[in-house]
Amino acid sequence: MKFLKIAAAVFAVALVAYFGMSLFLGSIVKAAVNRFAPRMTKTRVELAGARISPITGSGVLTGLFVGNPPGWSSDKAFSFGRIHVAVEPFSIFGDHIMVKEIVVDQPEFVYETKLVSSNIGELLKNISEASGGDPSAKATTKSGKPIKFEVKHFLLKDGHVTLGVGSAAMTLPMPPVELNDLGTGEGGITSDQLALAVMRSVTTGVVNATTKAVGKIGSTMGAAAGSAAQRTGEDLKSLFGGKK
Repeated sequence: MKFLKIAAAVFAVALVAYFGMSLFLGSIVKAAVNRFAPRMTKTRVELAGARISPITGSGVLTGLFVGNPPGWSSDKAFSFGRIHVAVEPFSIFGDHIMVKEIVVDQPEFVYETKLVSSNIGELLKNISEASGGDPSAKATTKSGKPIKFEVKHFLLKDGHVTLGVGSAAMTLPMPPVELNDLGTGEGGITSDQLALAVMRSVTTGVVNATTKAVGKIGSTMGAAAGSAAQRTGEDLKSLFGGKK
């Protein structure tokens, strides 16, 4: 009987420690996103919650909101309801975080245009500028050393793009975005470089979805959307080179 009481007590302590560590790891991720992401995008960014298992390294991030740059009608550029992640356990405490997988399910994007500019294109430029020379946009350890990331697999699926705002808005399906071995060849990349690599492909997906739908919209809005999509594509070429 005494043995059973001791075993039960140990189990209870282990259970409390497990859930406490899960909350602790999640709070680290949430705090890092809410601290560094706005410096990359130069917009409002909020992550509502995060929970990561200290044993398996798997977890879920919930309620990621990324705001539009100033001057656009909608307050939102995009939002992710749930992000499933899998990291190497406890690598989150070091300066080289190994991410086995990130899966973004059913993200929502808002694509606005003004003649030859777009909110998504402007957001991409903000991230590119921050990556080019803003040290405050990089996640660091307490000692100030940049944290490096490796992401073995990234998948964004079942996304939708809302083109325009108000009664004229049109919701379009977005092609999946899949990336592999981000930062592997470089021995890890910084948080801003990771955001830029992902946002580059995501922006291309948004533009492709919009371009295919231009003929289905009204002539005036369609022309503006087409012009903005072309301009965003040109911006991508100038930022990164190559064909889009």
